[in-house]
Amino acid sequence: MRYLTAGESHGPQLTTIIEGVPAQLELLAEDVNKDLARRQGGYGRGRRMQIEKDQVQILSGVRHGKTTGAPIALVVENKDWTHWTKIMGAEPIGEEAEKEVKRKLTRPRPGHADLNGAIKYGHRDMRNVLERSSARETTVRVAAGAVAKKILASFGIKVGGHVLEIGGVKAEHVTYESVEDLQTRSEASQVRCLDEEASVKMMEAIDAAKKDGDSIGGIVEVVVENVPIGLGSYVHYDRKLDAKLAAAVMSINAFKGVEIGIGFEAAHVPGSQVHDEIIWDEQKGYTRKTNRLGGFEGGMTTGMPIVVRGVMKPIPTLYKPLQSVDIDTKEPFEASIERSDSCAVPAASVVAESVVAWEIANALLEAFGHDQMETIQENVERHQSKAREF
Repeated sequence: MRYLTAGESHGPQLTTIIEGVPAQLELLAEDVNKDLARRQGGYGRGRRMQIEKDQVQILSGVRHGKTTGAPIALVVENKDWTHWTKIMGAEPIGEEAEKEVKRKLTRPRPGHADLNGAIKYGHRDMRNVLERSSARETTVRVAAGAVAKKILASFGIKVGGHVLEIGGVKAEHVTYESVEDLQTRSEASQVRCLDEEASVKMMEAIDAAKKDGDSIGGIVEVVVENVPIGLGSYVHYDRKLDAKLAAAVMSINAFKGVEIGIGFEAAHVPGSQVHDEIIWDEQKGYTRKTNRLGGFEGGMTTGMPIVVRGVMKPIPTLYKPLQSVDIDTKEPFEASIERSDSCAVPAASVVAESVVAWEIANALLEAFGHDQMETIQENVERHQSKAREF
């Protein structure tokens, strides 16, 4: 599968076109809207989420509630577009009108794509960079991820996400019986954290940052269970599924680090405390005593739950702006302020779920077929049976 996204933060709409989704998958707008609403939630979100009520339109590739195998076009309207038609319109406006256009950006914000993108593409108005590099683009990545989750759910594969840390406050008591339990409990928390005591402290940290005109980041974790053994490959570097997951998580706006399983902790402990011992029984087949490697060996899935964590830096748009330089005058200024969140870590956990689900679903179809769900189901069941008896 593959997908492209298009659209700007204050443009008329956000669009994704998805190719390679098998035919006969049951898919409704509500399957996507559920995750779009989750992305907009979470403690610390800004005023934009009060304006936008993201709802998807399925414009192609689905007929009478089932996919046809054709490309799927998904569109999410930007409600705020009505206030930005002159500023963001596609039609030429002339020199005189251009002088009247407000919100021209010549002062790059530290931590954003503004200056680098302007130099790369030759934009004197860095709004051309800001609008596309905005995390608003993740709206339709979540939509694509919702389709991927629907595919995975058809094979009993479940995806869940939660927050481990915000602003230095760490979740200490993190236990769950299943991904379904994880998801239920994380949804009950305003910061999507399983540790109730830490949740309160996280919200206090967000409030303190907002009061100070600052922002804070954190760490999110995605868990995927019931994944077949052998997705991905060891034979080429670019077919290793754990590498694809790392790239996917790093592609999320403001993410600066990724680890799988115990991740960087593996550098500090001996191999006996890193590698997962192999066991076998007739019912489950091959499993592991532990899951320190997060469901991966040699770039391939082991059948154990996949565990991926990502680090999100604090949002760089601050109400206590940092110093910058005006590209027209070269004079120092305090960077301009765009409407922003004080913390988007809870929302980012939903985005992380989506990009991870996409890569797992893509690997599943690569291994077991693309055309129609029934055939893929037969292939998966045959593989699972062989793996247990191997």
